[in-house]
Amino acid sequence: MTDESYPVGAAATAIRVIETLAANGEMGVTELATELDLSKSAAHKHLTTLERLEYVIGESGRYRLGLGFLSIGFAARDRLSLYRTGVTAVDDLAGTTGEITNLMLPEHGYGVYAYQATAGRQSREWLRVGERVHMHASAGGKAILAHVSEGCVEAILDRHGLPALTEKTRTDRGQLRGELASIRDRGLAFDRGESHPDWQCVAAPVLARGSPVGAITVSGPARRMSGKTLEEDIAGLVVSASNAIELTALSE
Repeated sequence: MTDESYPVGAAATAIRVIETLAANGEMGVTELATELDLSKSAAHKHLTTLERLEYVIGESGRYRLGLGFLSIGFAARDRLSLYRTGVTAVDDLAGTTGEITNLMLPEHGYGVYAYQATAGRQSREWLRVGERVHMHASAGGKAILAHVSEGCVEAILDRHGLPALTEKTRTDRGQLRGELASIRDRGLAFDRGESHPDWQCVAAPVLARGSPVGAITVSGPARRMSGKTLEEDIAGLVVSASNAIELTALSE
């Protein structure tokens, strides 16, 4: 869909400029124009406007995002009740497991990492707070998909597809449906190298009146996260943490 297809095409272009700067770190006008198939004049106007609004920093002909976006992101997250009720459980789970623990929320058919506790571990780029991931290839995403209607699942897959992120990613709709049924029965979802090689994850959904509002996940390298450790020990802790979040939400 072209920018002109949106009700306000200029707004769509501005968002594409912002997203491209976020993905590339910093860029010059010519680089940005080429990347987005814009004229240099149009690219410069968007960058200059964003700079005057203090959302972009321009230095020596190079442009990067400013920290103004940080406060907007935090404000959006801090207003979410699940974030407020889930922080303690995520922190506790990270401390108990010693692995990277995330609270994932669904948005526009993606899973978004809204909060993370690392227990001293170094996080990975794809696990950073604010990153959004394909739901079919992540434990948290599958935990959420397993508890929405079949029509909703199909709409998400129609919109985003089932890209193969690794050789282990499930890309067949029929096979995915079968896995989601199993996840729904067990209350647990696993990612065994489906989003990133040599990394594994276990997740449980967070439900509100039977509908998924998020998922809690624990991730780590397969050398630590495998076998009984993954499928029983940490899995049980993840379910307990999910239950704790649900009970806290109900009591508020």
